[in-house]
Amino acid sequence: MAALTTTETVDLSLTSVRELNAELHQPKAAAYEVLHPQGAHALAAGVHDDISVDIRGHAGYYCAGMNDGGTITVHGNAGTGVAENMMSGLVRVTGDASQSAGATAHGGLLVIEGSASMRCGISMKGVDIVVGGDIGPMSAFMAQAGRLVVCGDAGDGLGDSIYEARIYVRGKVGALGADCIEKQMREQHRAELAELLAAAGLDHDPAEFRRYGSARQLYHFAAHNSY
Repeated sequence: MAALTTTETVDLSLTSVRELNAELHQPKAAAYEVLHPQGAHALAAGVHDDISVDIRGHAGYYCAGMNDGGTITVHGNAGTGVAENMMSGLVRVTGDASQSAGATAHGGLLVIEGSASMRCGISMKGVDIVVGGDIGPMSAFMAQAGRLVVCGDAGDGLGDSIYEARIYVRGKVGALGADCIEKQMREQHRAELAELLAAAGLDHDPAEFRRYGSARQLYHFAAHNSY
């Protein structure tokens, strides 16, 4: 893609989401300001260029889904599945996020400055997720790879059936999910946590967090589990 230098403004009270996304898929500008989103769904879905998109208001379902290289900021709250299946880039929500934030995402960084609802990071496959507040139940369910950082509390069922993803929680944790256990915080973990917090723009002390991960008891078939 040729170097882009201009900024474009798209007013969704005058333009459809389909037209917005078509423009973002073949961008003519390096930056976009999206006005009056009014909770519309699938905003900035499928971005695959190094552009920035600022959504000035609340977003609906699947905002920034499949993002691959874009820097997308929601200046408000986001509905279900924000940054779902993201591959790379940065997605930031300045408010709260509904359920399934970052679901199945393979890479990049998702920052939620507020809290996230249930199933945050479900089946994450390499993404880094940093939540400034709390997360709901069943978060990081079947999380395969990546890091989930929670600066507040975590609900019940955290890390149920987790694989090799790592979870860091600063606050209280409800009942852990199947095969998820607390693990030792080594220096390497404090170092990577410090990098993630810095990337998210947070200044918490890594020493205040605890680490959780897989006990590796569900990797292989066991006869007694078949009954």
